[in-house]
Amino acid sequence: MKNFNFIIASCFFVLMTSCKTAAPTASANNAPYQNLGHNGKIYSAFYQQRAAEYKALCLQAYNIAKLRLDEALAQKSDKPLAIVSDIDETFLDNSYYAVERSKMGKNYDQKTWEEWTAKGIATPLTGAQEFYQYAAKKGVQVFYITNRVEQERAGTMKNLKKYDFPLQNEANLILRSKESSKENRRNDVAKNYNIVLLLGDNLADFASIFDKKTETERSAAVKNSANEFGKKFIIIPNTGYGDWESSFYQYKYDYTDQQKDSMMYDAVKATP
Repeated sequence: MKNFNFIIASCFFVLMTSCKTAAPTASANNAPYQNLGHNGKIYSAFYQQRAAEYKALCLQAYNIAKLRLDEALAQKSDKPLAIVSDIDETFLDNSYYAVERSKMGKNYDQKTWEEWTAKGIATPLTGAQEFYQYAAKKGVQVFYITNRVEQERAGTMKNLKKYDFPLQNEANLILRSKESSKENRRNDVAKNYNIVLLLGDNLADFASIFDKKTETERSAAVKNSANEFGKKFIIIPNTGYGDWESSFYQYKYDYTDQQKDSMMYDAVKATP
């Protein structure tokens, strides 16, 4: 009987300890290495480059943007109107760079990224040219606020000109200098213009309330800003990269590919 009670107690202890859960860590499970970081980028690019649904989502975003712009044009304004737009994955498709790096088994790095942007060959997203050209023809100033750096100016301008994206003034291309936050740059534009639309693929393209926030904080900020999406904030889907990914890693960039793989594998759910 003592042996039986000991077995029951042991089983109960094992059961209870196995039910404890912990926050995902870089070594949270022993799942086989899936190389999600690289294979995931390729799968994302496959969707971005080939899916008609992705093209439809882009058209939907730009159609709504045009509708909102027309509404703004019909209103009186004390300042000239402007739209503020991100560039990468907002109207230029850079998925080719991600594919090239992933096929080589390598990640993003600034040097190779600048080599890519210097070529000026990123392609327009579906519907992008028509919208930005329409805005310019209506007399709306188009400001491109991007986290590309000054060394990328020539290649960026080359890319804009290649596909006839309006650049009414070279000063309308506002690159990153020191900080990645775009808030101060947006505020500088707002001093002289009425910003009626913001377009981006990343929440931080819209307001500082999204800057460097946790996953939970980002979700809460989206909920609190619900009325702005489709009204002043026009978001383009980007499943390849962004703060949605960085926030999952708590903005720590020193994890290995294997560690990231383990964390992602453990984080996704197979049941609701």
